[in-house]
Amino acid sequence: MTSRELVYASLEFDSPDRTPRHLWISPWAKIHHNDAVDALVRDFPSDIGGPGVRYARQPSREGDMYRIGTYRDEWGCVFENVQNGVHGEVKMPLLRTWDDLEKVRAPEEMLSFDKDLADSSCRASDKFINAACCPRPFERIQFLRGSENLYIDLYESPEQVRSLIDIVHSFYMKELDLWTDTAVDGITFMDDWGAQNSLLIAPAMWRELFLPLYKDYIDLAHSKGKKAFMHSDGFILDIYPDLIDAGLDAINSQIFCMGVDRLAAYKGKITFWGEIDRQHILPSPDVNAVRDAVRSVRNDLSSNGGVIAQCEFGPGARPENVRAVFETWDTQGVAAHACAEG
Repeated sequence: MTSRELVYASLEFDSPDRTPRHLWISPWAKIHHNDAVDALVRDFPSDIGGPGVRYARQPSREGDMYRIGTYRDEWGCVFENVQNGVHGEVKMPLLRTWDDLEKVRAPEEMLSFDKDLADSSCRASDKFINAACCPRPFERIQFLRGSENLYIDLYESPEQVRSLIDIVHSFYMKELDLWTDTAVDGITFMDDWGAQNSLLIAPAMWRELFLPLYKDYIDLAHSKGKKAFMHSDGFILDIYPDLIDAGLDAINSQIFCMGVDRLAAYKGKITFWGEIDRQHILPSPDVNAVRDAVRSVRNDLSSNGGVIAQCEFGPGARPENVRAVFETWDTQGVAAHACAEG
């Protein structure tokens, strides 16, 4: 099977020849372990990639989001960074009061990407290609308003929050509509919704305000024959059923934070797009714990597919552990296939 075929087979529970791989490389890893990163890319090439991107009108950005200093993104949000290799935080939000709502300007330049280049790069690759955009409505309104302000606003100024959501969501739908008209295989969207032990807001509020946005993204993707992927960090067990009911194809989440055994109930209902625990296992000196973690994901969550071997090489991760993740997945994949044939 080609990489594209492997990913489709996993998403559709159609017995891929092996578990598809997806290595995420943080800038931190490139700074601190560049040789190890190069070796991982060589030895365990990812089966998921991205298209070529070129804009007719360049998005307005200033600085480097992964370097010490300030970075201004395409929405005009300014991030302060104190560590190389990681993303900074917004300290002075653009919307200091709701009177500033008129200052919010969607980055229409992002809609000027070259569709011919996107199509040609997709057709030239045998990888599964996800679109080069990533809606993140909850995080975007936090960047614009400030997290502390927004959590108060959700209860004290809900109408203003809805107005901001409408601006952000309208732009993301335009962007996704254009990308799903290209030859990409899928789309990705994200929002970090979990703390260590619970959702960041009441599940009922999440279902009222944010689930409809994600349902729009998923429905749009499916209407164009594309798959829908979502990333969300933290403890999001409460909303797994909602995302499955919404038709989400693949979820990237901190499955060890929630408990792999507790997620086994959703085996065969959604594809688990990683991950291996970044909090404790990847920084651990015990490489056997890494191998055991991969086996637990394989045994508890895989069902004729339904798993993508995603792993993030980020701050604190040991290079030998990231390598052990993919070595173990490849071994597990071969063993499972051999058993199926035997």
